[in-house]
Amino acid sequence: MSPEEIHKALDILREEYPSWRTPAVSIIAQCQHSPFKVLVSCIISLRTRDEVTGQASARLFACAETPADMVRLSAAEIASLIYPAGFYRTKAAQILEISRVLVSEYAGTVPDEIDRLLAFKGVGRKTANLVLTLGFGKPGICVDTHVHRICNRWGYIKTKTPDQSEFALKEKLPPEYWIQINELLVAFGQNHCHPVSPRCSSCRLSGMCDRVGVTSFRF
Repeated sequence: MSPEEIHKALDILREEYPSWRTPAVSIIAQCQHSPFKVLVSCIISLRTRDEVTGQASARLFACAETPADMVRLSAAEIASLIYPAGFYRTKAAQILEISRVLVSEYAGTVPDEIDRLLAFKGVGRKTANLVLTLGFGKPGICVDTHVHRICNRWGYIKTKTPDQSEFALKEKLPPEYWIQINELLVAFGQNHCHPVSPRCSSCRLSGMCDRVGVTSFRF
């Protein structure tokens, strides 16, 4: 995919987006307008199906909407609320520890600087960028497995890890697309451009995609 084609590709994905399931963390960001809830739901979402993320987050936020609320719960109570999210006990401990730090060091407010977010236990670049972009509307590129896979499949970048993809995209992707590319490609990856056997035959981007690494596809 050429630099010129990226504009057309993302225009097409914006047109298609309403017909796909919206990613759970995006729904939470749109409805709750809370950087804390974006942060927590993103932690829950790691290695967890979207429908489980949405349900687990809703149960947890019904009991604790703020860091101050969260520290009143035990790790076991948080784990019970977010079950069956993957690694729910580990995530519960991370959520509780982050909430304690937010209360003790940040007056209960999530920081809006990536280095401060990365200092929290269990928060990597994907989560930190998602909090910045969806929680605060600040510039950033959140690269998860879908963004990494699809941008390389297109041939738009050539990288081996999501972190490498983030920095490669910052060099190449027009800033106007930085915030929205994660939401568009997560929905695209979940609903159409699957990791195995993507739906290339019915994809409107097929003429622009290099299909790097694709060995089989379907309608």
